[in-house]
Amino acid sequence: MPPTCILDEDDALELLALLVTSARTQVDEAAEYGPMRLLAAAHRLGELIGTRASAETAAAVAAALSRMPPLAVPRDDGDGPDGRDDYVARLDELCRALAAHLVAHFGVEPS
Repeated sequence: MPPTCILDEDDALELLALLVTSARTQVDEAAEYGPMRLLAAAHRLGELIGTRASAETAAAVAAALSRMPPLAVPRDDGDGPDGRDDYVARLDELCRALAAHLVAHFGVEPS
């Protein structure tokens, strides 16, 4: 089975521009905007994956990313529902969900 092309040239250029301009603006912005910009790029890539990948991957990516809004930023107000600890916990869960899909997708036995 030939590999599925997730990004065409236009999509790749759009994502590249988002990453490069995010890097530039991050120089002058507060540190908490860095994760927000990366999540915005992840959501954009997730949208592209959703329309061009297998049903399993599309569902896994959509479910994982739905738990973390693209404009979420960590806050310094402790462990409340919008605090830094909650933000980090949601990022950890996003990482676990994507890792679980990768293990299933590639048929790797978790260690």
